[in-house]
Amino acid sequence: MVVLNKIYTRTGDDGTTALVGGERREKFDLRVTAYGTVDEVNACIGLARLHTDGMAELDAMLGAIQNDLFDLGADLATPETSEKPEVEPLRIVASQVDRLERDIDRLNGELAPLRSFVLPGGSAAAAALHLARTVSRRAERLIVELSRRPGESVGAEAMKYVNRLSDFLFVAARAANDNGARDVLWVPGKNR
Repeated sequence: MVVLNKIYTRTGDDGTTALVGGERREKFDLRVTAYGTVDEVNACIGLARLHTDGMAELDAMLGAIQNDLFDLGADLATPETSEKPEVEPLRIVASQVDRLERDIDRLNGELAPLRSFVLPGGSAAAAALHLARTVSRRAERLIVELSRRPGESVGAEAMKYVNRLSDFLFVAARAANDNGARDVLWVPGKNR
């Protein structure tokens, strides 16, 4: 259990922050940027959920994802080391990826096939979910970059999860647009 008795500690006043385990990193460190961007995705999803009245199933899926995103942040904030940890680190696991895939398939099964790209918009929920989708793609790019850095690693399930997340958010946005009926479609060259 996490206990937050004091919100400010002053330990970051020098521009560093602690990873799980105590290692200090610069606040602009790629690992910190990656899990910070995951936190941004979570905030975007929280905003989207303000507009999911009448969409109980979708809201429940989004709530589960928000919890998973804290798990992902903890995973990223706990780099793998050669030392045996005192406590088993929290990692994204295959069952979380599997649930996300099932949710994608469930939502996508209700959607009409697309004949054009979708512009962000339609309903407030869909617009917010598209914003979350774009931020999740940025998080994915950062996480992939982190995984390729010498001396850094990211678990395979975390990589899979963040890759599926933007797919989920895309189909969720379409679902929030009356299963695609309110999608705003791109018309190539429309304003020439």
